[in-house]
Amino acid sequence: MRGERTCSGVCHGTLGELFQGPLRHEGEQRIALVSFPVDRHSWVHFTRGAGPPGPVPTGEKTARAAGLFLEHYGLALPPGRWSAHSDLRVGVGMASSTADIVATLRCLFRIFSLPYDLRVVIEVLSAIERADSVFLDEFALYLSDRHRVVRRMGTSIGFHTVFITEAGAVDTAAVTPLLLRHYRRRSTDYERCLTDLLKGFSAADPAAVARSATASAGLSQEVLPKATFETVLAHREEFGADGVFVAHTGCLVGYLFARRPSLTLKDELSGFFHTLGHQCSFAQGGYG
Repeated sequence: MRGERTCSGVCHGTLGELFQGPLRHEGEQRIALVSFPVDRHSWVHFTRGAGPPGPVPTGEKTARAAGLFLEHYGLALPPGRWSAHSDLRVGVGMASSTADIVATLRCLFRIFSLPYDLRVVIEVLSAIERADSVFLDEFALYLSDRHRVVRRMGTSIGFHTVFITEAGAVDTAAVTPLLLRHYRRRSTDYERCLTDLLKGFSAADPAAVARSATASAGLSQEVLPKATFETVLAHREEFGADGVFVAHTGCLVGYLFARRPSLTLKDELSGFFHTLGHQCSFAQGGYG
């Protein structure tokens, strides 16, 4: 409509993680992630117009994020209205909450014609929740509770994926003590897994990254098991998948393919997951 202008913010989500495990930081053992970006997104829009701005449409956390942003810059919203849309399922390991917050912040930067400031984004996130590294447009080794990027790993790795979402939900905060005990028991295996993963990224070797993601998923199965994981793992070679990934504190399980699956293979994968009682989805993960 005449006189209206829409500003938008977009943020991708994740398909769980390629790695989740222990990392010593500043003398303490922390939970480190290598999130698995997916080509699915959260959108937040603000359309200027008459009347006071209504509430941010994506919930309490995004409303708080907007408030912290405005407080940081000493600004007030102009007249207008919010709207939002998301491809990301809530509570399964797709980083929907963090993506909503980041999309809101990106929209706010555009509303006020401010340069995107990663420091402000991390500061706002750290005041609200543990987070995935969806505010970056590359892979990273990230401490979710400390909001610290330990190592950036670029955009050379990408996968085609097929995945399912199991029933249930995991409260990450509630299971943190359980995870840390498990990490202490299997610290050598996690250290080896992370070392191999980082080498795979450095060499831009998707097969090596997929092997490490499978190892990380297997270690996770010992403490937060997925009902279908063992069956999915057992059929990996049959389908020619390079690896298996999971949402370590979520409900996703799937295959990693360095090459795009053929239409015939997609048919076969769909039938396989249907026999497990699930409708599968296909998505592009990572970059590459």
